[in-house]
Amino acid sequence: MRHLNVLSLAALIIFSAGCAPDPAPPSEADAADLILTNARVYTLDWGEPGPDGTLAPDAPRSDSGWHPDAEAVATKDGEIVFVGDTADALKFRGETTRIIDLAGATVIPGLVDSHAHVFELGAKLDAVDLTDVATEEEAVALVAERAKSVPAGEWILGAGWDEGAWANRFPDKVLLSEAVPDHPVFLDSLHGFAAWANQAALDAGGITADSDVPVGGEMRLGGDGKPNGLFLNRATTMLDAIVPPPAQDTLIKQLLIGLEQMAADGYVAVHNAGLDSRAMSILEQLEEEDRLPIRVYAMLSLRDADLIRKWIEKGPDTDNDSMLVTRAVKAYYDGALGSRGARLLYDYEDQPGHRGISGDGYGFDQALNAEAMKAGFQIAIHAIGDAGNREALDILEGVFREDPSTGNNRHRIEHAQVMHPDDIPRLGQLGIIASMEPPHAMEDKAWAESRLGPERILGAYAWRSLRESGADITFNADNPGSDHSIFYGLHSAITRQDKNMQPEGGWYPEQRLSSDESVRAYTSWSAYASFREDATGIIDVGRWADLTIMDIDPFILADESPSDILKGRILMTIVNGNVVYER
Repeated sequence: MRHLNVLSLAALIIFSAGCAPDPAPPSEADAADLILTNARVYTLDWGEPGPDGTLAPDAPRSDSGWHPDAEAVATKDGEIVFVGDTADALKFRGETTRIIDLAGATVIPGLVDSHAHVFELGAKLDAVDLTDVATEEEAVALVAERAKSVPAGEWILGAGWDEGAWANRFPDKVLLSEAVPDHPVFLDSLHGFAAWANQAALDAGGITADSDVPVGGEMRLGGDGKPNGLFLNRATTMLDAIVPPPAQDTLIKQLLIGLEQMAADGYVAVHNAGLDSRAMSILEQLEEEDRLPIRVYAMLSLRDADLIRKWIEKGPDTDNDSMLVTRAVKAYYDGALGSRGARLLYDYEDQPGHRGISGDGYGFDQALNAEAMKAGFQIAIHAIGDAGNREALDILEGVFREDPSTGNNRHRIEHAQVMHPDDIPRLGQLGIIASMEPPHAMEDKAWAESRLGPERILGAYAWRSLRESGADITFNADNPGSDHSIFYGLHSAITRQDKNMQPEGGWYPEQRLSSDESVRAYTSWSAYASFREDATGIIDVGRWADLTIMDIDPFILADESPSDILKGRILMTIVNGNVVYER
């Protein structure tokens, strides 16, 4: 041993003599702007899991579990310039470099919510919040409390009551009118497929039993033959039309409230679905003024025909690195399952003779949709029911046959919520992305099977079946319709359990995804859905410095204690190298 030690020492001396000294500190021109150290970095820069969830051979997971594949990241001028260990990252330190010791916090590629309604989120945060309110009486009490601070005659707006959970006991105007007689009140539902108003609102808009109801909508009447204050599916637009439009300053404020909330919740980008002319003008103004805190991938509303035609003439954006990129069109094809508006192939299990609405009956302009596809736009069709999904796929496939080049634009089905087994493989075959919401499954499970029955429910919220069929997927929350917390989303996807960890073992657990798949569905797969997979979604040198930092390790917890994922908190959100949120 003594001889071996001497030989080892000699070898060390020879090796040291031949090594170059540590490099000099970088010049300020080359120094990093930001260095994150002592972190648990999951780069996602390993092979993707198989369709059945099998991990790639190079995934950073051993028999003892997951482990991060880096511990430090350095950024400069909006790009990642180093990924590796802390000691090497600190070689990029300059006099003005900000160094953040994350003390074991987890870093993942920046989160992307691939289907959000940020104006509505901001408006909801600015209005009476009825999320998680269980009864009509509780909702009315909240509105009555708000009325105390609002001058008589001014509108009171609220949102968030769950039209799915309340479908068998829908509210009407009676209690609301009694409690709040001096203010017009409009209360939007959780997913926007039902609306509730008091008599003052009906009077303000001149809505009577003789009012025209849009095709695909229902205006409920009371025993007296007059409108009872409840509007379903496309009839909700009757109330939208009578509420005074918010002032420009109000809309800007609400948009910024929504975007800043998304930043605080770890999101570096949103795909904003269904933008009309006014919303687009505000986004364009804020981009020009450099006031967008996170990236916005704009999905134009097909219902705004003038806006669509203007963009068809101009063509989709070809750049990817602007804070606002417009290259997608959002189209509604059918209604929601909760309000029994989703179009089904067969009757609703709990409403014989009824199959929902779709297509022209829900305001879908098939000719304009085809024009947009041929002009190079990505189409994102809202389809919920099995008939709605089949018809939407038929429409897309028909345009592909007319113009094969349109098949390259990564078209999407938003929700893909209830699929017939024959149609599940078609998404992969046609190259269509399934844009889905893990929270919806957990919120709908209380009533979804009663709508669909025991057979059709097997094709609902079928994430694993879609993956196994070869479909690409991306995850989101469709906010403000659902809680967009990444921790709720990951927990829902990984466990198929709600926030109370019910049901035991998970709801149709064969459809759950792994932690690797679930994180990718909010990061790299969402990047693919917006044509940005070469710029973001993976932590690697040369990619955008878009990062999310959290105080839990979802990879470890998914194996060891999935319920603790719900306890996570976002610590920091970094967009283009800038810290846009810091806890």
